[in-house]
Amino acid sequence: MNDIPLTSTPRARRERPKVVTLSDRAAERVREIMAKPRENGAEKPYAGLRVGVKNGGCAGQEYVLEYAETAGPLDEVVEDKGVTILIDPKAVLFLIGTEVDYDVTRLSAKFVFRNPNETDACGCGESVTIAPATPE
Repeated sequence: MNDIPLTSTPRARRERPKVVTLSDRAAERVREIMAKPRENGAEKPYAGLRVGVKNGGCAGQEYVLEYAETAGPLDEVVEDKGVTILIDPKAVLFLIGTEVDYDVTRLSAKFVFRNPNETDACGCGESVTIAPATPE
């Protein structure tokens, strides 16, 4: 047998790209909302903004956006522009490369998802079809 010990040279890991990013407007709006006192009287601050995807709507899938009190054990955690984003592990492949923006028009103000993985959307704009990201 060969008695030469195997050693590995540690090398720096390259930084992984963020699954989801926020536009400046979206980050500012999320920070504003999270800074307000909670309506239910709870004193515990939010842990972050939870982003996910669920089945529903006429195109098959809907984005989920909610404020989270705690991070789940398998959540993907992304820090962007001073906001903690918690991503449901089942949604990661559907959200890779997505930018969340905050759009204000004369008639509405809403968060908008710009997702390169969308393949279709319904006419009302409430649901989408998303293909999981594939390796390039």
